[in-house]
Amino acid sequence: MEHSVPAGVSLVMIAGLMSGSCMLPSKFVRDWKWENVWLVFSVVSLVIIPWILAVAFVGRLFETYRALAFQQLAIPILLGAGWGIAQILFGVSVKRLGLGIAYAIIVGLGAVLGTLVPLFVQQKALAKEHALRLILSGVIVMSIGIFLTAWSGQIKERAAAVHQSRSSRSYLAATFLAVLCGLMAPMLNYSFAFGQDIAKAAVMFGNQPVNAAYAVWPVGLAGGLLPNAAYSLWLLGKNRTWALFRSAPPDFLRSSLMGVLWMGAFAFYGMSTTYLGALGTSVGWGLLQIFMIMTATVAGVLTGEWKDACRSARVLLGSGIAGLTVAIVLLAVGSV
Repeated sequence: MEHSVPAGVSLVMIAGLMSGSCMLPSKFVRDWKWENVWLVFSVVSLVIIPWILAVAFVGRLFETYRALAFQQLAIPILLGAGWGIAQILFGVSVKRLGLGIAYAIIVGLGAVLGTLVPLFVQQKALAKEHALRLILSGVIVMSIGIFLTAWSGQIKERAAAVHQSRSSRSYLAATFLAVLCGLMAPMLNYSFAFGQDIAKAAVMFGNQPVNAAYAVWPVGLAGGLLPNAAYSLWLLGKNRTWALFRSAPPDFLRSSLMGVLWMGAFAFYGMSTTYLGALGTSVGWGLLQIFMIMTATVAGVLTGEWKDACRSARVLLGSGIAGLTVAIVLLAVGSV
């Protein structure tokens, strides 16, 4: 596969736009509770769409899986399960903190770890010295941008707490959940990065590298399905919300759209890593998180989350977005 940074960045930008907006349909759910939405979202995004893409684009898919050792399949599954726990915390965090703030905290931590772990564990020997300096500089600038974005959100939330009598303890607890989620969230990228033996096997069976990436997702995401489905089913029983599925069509479509957007984003991300070259799963992950934060923040603004924000919060938000823009350039140039 030809190394093409513009193509890789374009694909990961599309992925960031889709992933950053995938939670938006949940704002318009009418009758369903969180557990109803999350069960449908999980099944669509972690089972239906990954398998459709893999079967459609990867030739001799099941022969590829049979050719792999147990360990080559088990590692991405286990890492996917760890990410699945983070995914549950992600849904709760978005509900409690709001779209923009939750993304800033969760995606911020996930961006740094998800970029640096594959870089130093898998790719350090492949990276030139100047590329390492650019990527590390990009990660630092990205972290500053994320910090400023999260800080602006905190100022906004404090003002909202004054007007809406929100509990500061509740906000701190929700923030703690978001931080925990951020520490575990990059396990999805670990699953993809350390599951590349699957993609390599698919290439050996005659598939193009850009299509072979689709073979990794059904395996890694299978691990993520169990905690997501188990938690949703437990809440459905606990809250007795099974009956809400009877009012299915509008909310079912919104929940399914969330799943299509989310998995569609990671399909594009998987493609982008092949164009970004040997450092694709580190640089690509950082770029994806930046575009996700930008998209989620804009979505939060457009849906009214920032309508009562003070001037200082807006200035910090603008500074954070500017920092993230600089980080995009540094990471992209570092992958050349």
